[in-house]
Formats: sequence, structure tokens, C-alpha cells
Amino acid sequence: MSKEVKTETAYKQLLATIKQQVQSAQAKAALAVNSSLIQLYWNLGKMIADNQALFEGRNNYVEQLAKDLRAEFPDMKGFSRSNLFYIRKFYQFYADVSVQQAVGLKEINPLETSVQQAVAPEIEASIQQPVGFNFDIFSIPWGHHVVLLDKAKTVDEALFYIRQTIENNWSRAILTLQIEQNLYARQGKAITNFNQTLPEKQAQMATQILKDPYNFSFLTLEPQAQELDVERQLTEHITKFLLELGKGFAFIGRQYPLQVGEKDYRLDLLFYHIRLRCFVVIDLKVVEFEPEFAGKMNFYLSVVDDQLKAANDQASIGIILCKNKNKLEVEYALRGMSKPIGVSEFTLTQALPAELKSTLPTVEEFEKELNKELE
Repeated sequence: MSKEVKTETAYKQLLATIKQQVQSAQAKAALAVNSSLIQLYWNLGKMIADNQALFEGRNNYVEQLAKDLRAEFPDMKGFSRSNLFYIRKFYQFYADVSVQQAVGLKEINPLETSVQQAVAPEIEASIQQPVGFNFDIFSIPWGHHVVLLDKAKTVDEALFYIRQTIENNWSRAILTLQIEQNLYARQGKAITNFNQTLPEKQAQMATQILKDPYNFSFLTLEPQAQELDVERQLTEHITKFLLELGKGFAFIGRQYPLQVGEKDYRLDLLFYHIRLRCFVVIDLKVVEFEPEFAGKMNFYLSVVDDQLKAANDQASIGIILCKNKNKLEVEYALRGMSKPIGVSEFTLTQALPAELKSTLPTVEEFEKELNKELE
């Protein structure tokens, strides 16, 4: 290699390293500015809430406050009348869990603080992780908070989605989708034998990655679709499938071949979970759960552990996805299994909102009206 080529290569490596450093610094600065802004909104919300008497029956007062704040800080967005109401709601929503005392916030008077100070890149040293929470509620953008204030029913539900947003780096659109698909109610709800077959910490982590039911409404299938049809479309829509499975799943293959003696077997879907450090076998069934499904999965996991599992891998996990199940039947089927198995349902259609569902006629009402027309 010539000196000129070596120099060019070294320069490209240097440029790439500098680019990475700049991008990293930009990301950290953006996060710091966001945290300071949410911190400011928290204090504004507290001041508005503490002076509630000024707002009772006088919405024009809020409009005047918004007008005055925009005049004081013309280059700063977020002081519209509607946003001031969101800011107050933000404080009131989380105040019941004593977030303010937990994070040790300093009071900020926006009328005495410049815009530069209010959104300074450095986060105040007094900010700490909230007591009892393993995340910072000031780490997600304000737009995400607005979505949560509109859609989350409880503080616990909102805190769950904040954790997931931070962990998975969700955009506002993905956060909205996960709320609409009710991830909070589905996460960790599958029936498993993990507590009996895995170490305690591994069992807890594995339980949390499973949902019940899984929502495959992004598929377009005929009513009489078979397992292979579902498999094919799931792999064709692998990005949406991985989003529904959750963070950490790496796709290995569909109809993955295994050989035992003279016989060949195929796994419907094979994944590797990066955080759990184990293989995950998914068996798809477009029928109701049958006890023999658990025995077959136990067999698959034994083969995977013997043929694929490396020395530093954890025990492989099986997930049986079926159209529906009987809870007691599943519990009996898993009781004698030596391998970690979870059973969940999946749905192929998006559930209707309750308010829309209540306006639609039942089958009986529809038949009654149809008979009237025929008569």
C-alpha cells in the first residue's frame, strides 16, 4: 500500500471518529436542553396549580398569561394557552407520587430567569433519579408527555410508557401506537413456567418480555389462514413483527432446520434475545391451545440447547402463540415441563375502541333487523 493511500485511509478514519464525537456531543446537549425544559415546565405547572384561584372561571386570565409570557420570551415556544393547561396538568398528574420531593427540584421563576438559563445545556446538579423509580421523567421530550397526558389513564401506566420510551428510544408515533395497542395491559401477562425452570433474575426478565395477547393486526390474512401463512407474512413484515415482540429480539430464521437421528424437524421461528442471552423458539398455532403443544416445545428446546446453545448462553426459551387458550389447561400442561415455556394468544384484528363498539349492533340485533327487511 502506497504512502498516499495510507494517508487517505488514516484521514477517513480520523474524520469518522470526529464525526462520531460531534454527533455524540449533539445528542447529549439535546438531552440536557430537553431535561431543563421539562424541569421548567414542572415548576411552571406548580406555580399555576398553586395559584389555582386566579384561574377559576377566568379562562381569559390564562390567555393573558400566555400573551405576557410570549411577549417576555418571543424566541421561546411553548407558552400558548393550550400548552399552559398541559403544563399545569403535567404537574398535577405526577404530584401525587411526590415526584417533586423525589427529584429535589429547585423552584424556577420564569419571569426572573432568562431563556438561556431556563434551557441551559447543563442540568442542575440537584436533579437526582426519582425515589422509587429507575428512570428520569425529564428525559423524554415534551411532545411525548402531551401524548401520555391525553392517553394514559393512571400514573403507573404513564410511568410504564416512560420507561419503555427511554429503553427503546421510541418516537412519538411509536409511543402513540403502543398506547393504542394497550401494551401496558399486555406486557408480562403470558402464562409461563419460568419461575420453576429459570433462575429468579432470568425468570423475571423473561416474564417481562412476553405479552398476552400479541397484536398481529398488521397482517392481511384470509379467515382460514394456516400456520405457514402466518409465518410467511410475519417474516415479510419483520420490522413490525420485531416491534411487537419488543426490544432485544434478533431474527435467526423461519422454518429453521434441526436434525435428530434420522429425522428432520423445523422450528416455526427462531430468535436470539440479546439481553436474555438465549435462543427463543416461537411455535405458531392458528387453533386453540392443546396440551401436546407444550410437550413438542419441550422437545424442541432440548434439541436447541444441545445443538445450538453455546457455553455462555442461558437456557433457551419457548413461546407458544395460539388463537386462544384455557388458562387452567395451560397451567396443567406446563407443570411437568423441564424447559422454560410461555403461552400467549395472538390476534389478527385491531380491537375496536369501547366507545365505537358500543354503537355497533350485536349479531342478534343485526339478524332481527335483517329479518324485518326480508318480511
